[in-house]
Amino acid sequence: MPTPANPTINLNLVLDQVAKDKGIERSVLISTLEDAMTTAAKKHFGQERNLEAKYDAEKGVVELFQAITVVETITDPIQAVNQIPLDEAHKKGMEVEPGDELVFQIFYRDEDAEEAKAQDNQYGDILRLKTFRRGFGRIAAQTAKQVILQRTRDAERENVFNEYKDRKNEIVTGIARRFERGNIIVDLGRAEAVLPVREQVPRETYRAGDRVQAYVLDVLRESKGPQIVLSRASVNLLTKLFEMEVPEIAEGIVVIEAAAREPGGRAKIAVSSRDADVDPVGACVGMKGSRVQAVVQELRGEKIDIVPFDEDPARFVCSALAPAEVSRVIIDEANHAMELIVPDDQLSLAIGRRGQNVRLAAQLTGWKLDINSESRVREMREFANRSLGALPGVNEMLVETLYAHGFRQAKDIAEANAEVLSQIPGVDPSRVPAMQEEARKQMGLDAAELSRMEREREQARQAEARRHPDELSQTERMARVRGMGEKAIEQLVLAGYKSVEDIANEKDLARLGDVPGVGIKKARQLKSAAENYLVEEARLRAELNAERGSSASSPSAEPAGA
Repeated sequence: MPTPANPTINLNLVLDQVAKDKGIERSVLISTLEDAMTTAAKKHFGQERNLEAKYDAEKGVVELFQAITVVETITDPIQAVNQIPLDEAHKKGMEVEPGDELVFQIFYRDEDAEEAKAQDNQYGDILRLKTFRRGFGRIAAQTAKQVILQRTRDAERENVFNEYKDRKNEIVTGIARRFERGNIIVDLGRAEAVLPVREQVPRETYRAGDRVQAYVLDVLRESKGPQIVLSRASVNLLTKLFEMEVPEIAEGIVVIEAAAREPGGRAKIAVSSRDADVDPVGACVGMKGSRVQAVVQELRGEKIDIVPFDEDPARFVCSALAPAEVSRVIIDEANHAMELIVPDDQLSLAIGRRGQNVRLAAQLTGWKLDINSESRVREMREFANRSLGALPGVNEMLVETLYAHGFRQAKDIAEANAEVLSQIPGVDPSRVPAMQEEARKQMGLDAAELSRMEREREQARQAEARRHPDELSQTERMARVRGMGEKAIEQLVLAGYKSVEDIANEKDLARLGDVPGVGIKKARQLKSAAENYLVEEARLRAELNAERGSSASSPSAEPAGA
């Protein structure tokens, strides 16, 4: 971009080019230039002077003027440079009156040297500029250059801000350029964006030059220019990727009702359809899983569960817990919570690794979820019968009522509000204090009983987990495969998959997916889980065989007659 290097350059050329190339209004440039020139002139000639700069479009230069007011006598020494006594004005041949304003052009350019000399000869004692003129031509040129450069930078920043503020909540693609304190600076072409550490996925790593696709989290107006904040961890990245990959979502036929995500691990989305002929889950999965796989690939292998949305919260929660199966649902509307009862072999699957599955299901549905196995529920019920039944005046029918109201043991009674207890059908208000007093005594016995039960459960779990693989039936082995429920085992056996090896060795996923209740996605999961189980089983078998060998080689008793 041409810039004024000396006082004689025609600024029209510069202004026209900048206005055209940078999209800045010419009037804005001129106004900024005039303000800057006025400021520079006051610094050079004196802050107290009434100076004003005006752009002359015909000449292509900025002209400078000083206003001087006619007064009877000068009373303020500071304002003396801006005032002229009436009698002195008359001596100069001016026909003026007090209050009139005289405007003098200040000639500062080299080509105006003759006009400046003539002005100093005639009005030098009024303007007192002669010693100040020298050097201002260079200052004016430098000021013009700096103003145009600065205004250009500001305009570019403003244009970038205006362009990207409308792209907030969209997906953009750029190139990773450099790294600053863990943040990734991404080149978007016309602008640079930042991918902060907090918005990165822990498993993902980037090198300079790598392609980065991210969600525009925010566009901030900063003094150094607009800051575009990107995110790879936002749940909105997931939904936007599905909008890009699934035309039915972009057209509004399929709607993403809710989404939950743990970046780098697993995600769930709930979808519904506004067209009865369109399957929302199938639309998101795509032919042979092509659409969902495109999203998974962009998220670098993050697992995605697509579940159908349902207006019935219980059905929705059951879908959200997939692939686990739910036996019963107990809804607590008051606390917006649900107790889910699942078969024993589905408990770990429903909870997920480190609670991930149930956590995501809770985020997706907005309900507080508590999961228990059927055997655990039976155990809790038996414990409640013993704990609550030990209280005075609590018969079998009242135990049922208290259990239905959420009281599971004496501790719940002891800590309950007496007024709430009094309102429960079958509870005699006059006996509530005695009931709560007895409940506090029962708490100690209950704590000891619960501790014993937990120890027994843990011992049973450890014993079951360390049963020798050779002692297990094929059905028991299949039940130990992650994601395998009783119904799934029945269907697989009927389809000819009678062992874990049959599933792990199946090369045709489509055939495995044709088993009722399985599908291509679960088939892939079951095959992977079966392969992992065989590896763990071989490790456990070798470990147990080594222990047994060591035990057999150690004499437990001395031979008779020794």
